[in-house]
Amino acid sequence: MTPVSQTVTSSEFAEHEARLPGEPAHAAHQIHAPSPGMTATLITDLRELFKVRVTGMVVITGWAGFYLGSMQSGISSVQRGLLDTLIGIGLVSAGASALNQALERSSDAKMKRTADRPIAAGRISLAQGIVAGIGALAFGGWWLLLHTNLLTVSLALLTAFCYVAIYTPLKRVTSLATFIGAFPGAMGPMLGWTAARGRIEWPAVALFAILFVWQFPHFMAIAWLYREDYGRAGIRMLPVVQPDGWSTFVEALFYAIVMIPVSLLPWRLGMAGAVYAFPATALGLFYLAYTIRFSRILRATSETESRMVARDLLKVSVIYLPLLLTTLMVCAIAKH
Repeated sequence: MTPVSQTVTSSEFAEHEARLPGEPAHAAHQIHAPSPGMTATLITDLRELFKVRVTGMVVITGWAGFYLGSMQSGISSVQRGLLDTLIGIGLVSAGASALNQALERSSDAKMKRTADRPIAAGRISLAQGIVAGIGALAFGGWWLLLHTNLLTVSLALLTAFCYVAIYTPLKRVTSLATFIGAFPGAMGPMLGWTAARGRIEWPAVALFAILFVWQFPHFMAIAWLYREDYGRAGIRMLPVVQPDGWSTFVEALFYAIVMIPVSLLPWRLGMAGAVYAFPATALGLFYLAYTIRFSRILRATSETESRMVARDLLKVSVIYLPLLLTTLMVCAIAKH
């Protein structure tokens, strides 16, 4: 994708000029062997461009939605079309991530944690990033159309549009961008559900609500951790706009409390039996406890302590979601 001169330095690229006895001198210059570092750098850049970890989370939540939707139809969890659905969802998510980085290249270059992203660092050009993003989006949309249904394709492309064209530029305007960005961020299980069922139903809305609410303590922890970076780049996250930390903590706490009844919606809608309510509540209380602990940012005596508290909440948020979804799927199997 990227010219060698934009990908690696001269010390990372080796030109081997081996000449056998009797071989013409000019033949030696025809042998060029790139070092292993060149390939490793390109792979790393593509992983970063397509935000493989974020895309992986979207795919996992899409799998949960497809799995639970299939069970509502009495279909085996090893449903034909699952893999095709996840490939399509992953491609659309990857394409949106690449376009996001193309738009944010200037602000990414100003932040320590993102300055080495391939477009921001210049290893992948703006044009290449845009082509890669649009290509992944188009191929993912076509793949979903081929293997799922028009509703899923429409929702997937609408999600990508909201993420790239609305949420991304809005981050430089208002802290409400976090709320708006939570909508495309919660669409993974909805896409999986519509791929399996072909329509939007209340259980799918419940899965969407779980992802939507879960994001806020998660986002607030990230925003607090990197508030200086965000401020330097002109991104108006809540801790940048209101640096005392109170609004950041209150917003995280509000959604952590709401998370408990929202996580019980699948039980109320009959997706899982009453046994699901106990571990779901326990997990919600665990998430809430770490969010309450997050209040220590208000009286931290050092930046190290403040960052440690925020990082702990971030870690717990990443553990909480897959545990909750796994519990839901296991309990759904027991019910059906």
